[in-house]
Amino acid sequence: MKTAIIGLPLTGKTSLFTILTGVQQDVRMGATAVRTGVAKVPDPRLEALGRLFEPPKVTHATVEYVDMPPVSKESLRDPSYMASLRVADAFAHVLRLFEDDTIPHEKGSIDPVRDLEDLETEVILSDLVVVEKRLERLDKDRKKIKNPELDREFELLERCRKTLEDGQPIRNMEIDGEDEKRLRGFQFLSQKPVLYVLNLGEEEALRLHQRETEYREGPLAGRRHTAVTAVCGKVEAELAQLPREDQSDYLASYGLKESGLERLISATYALLGLMSFLTAGEDECRAWTIPMNSTAVKAAGAIHSDFEKKFIRAQVVNWKSLVELGGYAAVREKGLLRLEGKEYIVKDGDVLEIRHG
Repeated sequence: MKTAIIGLPLTGKTSLFTILTGVQQDVRMGATAVRTGVAKVPDPRLEALGRLFEPPKVTHATVEYVDMPPVSKESLRDPSYMASLRVADAFAHVLRLFEDDTIPHEKGSIDPVRDLEDLETEVILSDLVVVEKRLERLDKDRKKIKNPELDREFELLERCRKTLEDGQPIRNMEIDGEDEKRLRGFQFLSQKPVLYVLNLGEEEALRLHQRETEYREGPLAGRRHTAVTAVCGKVEAELAQLPREDQSDYLASYGLKESGLERLISATYALLGLMSFLTAGEDECRAWTIPMNSTAVKAAGAIHSDFEKKFIRAQVVNWKSLVELGGYAAVREKGLLRLEGKEYIVKDGDVLEIRHG
């Protein structure tokens, strides 16, 4: 799972990337290098299982983040820049809300909705170029050969062109499963899910949730396949410097239960329609990433392809029952350990033990 962090210059996106992933590097204004790092998906359930079993390894699910140079007309003409954007599963678009006279905004004022729309316009125009080139090619091919598949692709891309010419991203379109497959290879930028990250100033840290709600229900409402979260870059930077045992008190001083970055990672996970199931024992406790509504046999495949091929049954228990009762023997005694077949739909927080041939 790869998320590209995008935005205009001086929005604080590189600082957020560094805090998220721990990847340190001096970045000069105008730098064009793409940086990649990995962040753990916070999971208190996994940590509770780790305390119960005390294994040598506790392995969190992860999200890969890519810190992209600022989006501009010039960068969207750079093939290597575009390649990095296209392979991302989602975008985290950092919007600057903080005021700071020492860090002037390139447009002279703070207006996150204007910044969002300016960047989205560039992305839409980039996709429109791709659509028009492909339609031109299809038009020639359809004159040479009769092929219903070419006709269907042409009709679909005509719909995309109209949407883009109306200034709307492709993610706003209603697209069925077959058409989704036809579009997949184009890796359209305006089709990707977007998490809008509101980067607030320290003076607004106490109003973090309020500002998030204002934007979610106000200017960012009704946008398909998007989500909103708010962070305060300065608070997160200070939090990252503290020992773990002092972090909860520091957050509480701002009326927060969890860090903005924990919520950012969780929101990215949810936006992509992903969840975690768990495996737990004396050797390792681990979280595994799968799409929501996955079957037990697909979950087995996430652990190892052989487990999917030779799947027999899954032994299933809810993580909370396992922790509260103190282990497998007690949940078995209470009848809470179930055997499920291939078609069982795995729930977020299930602990699985796969039986295979």
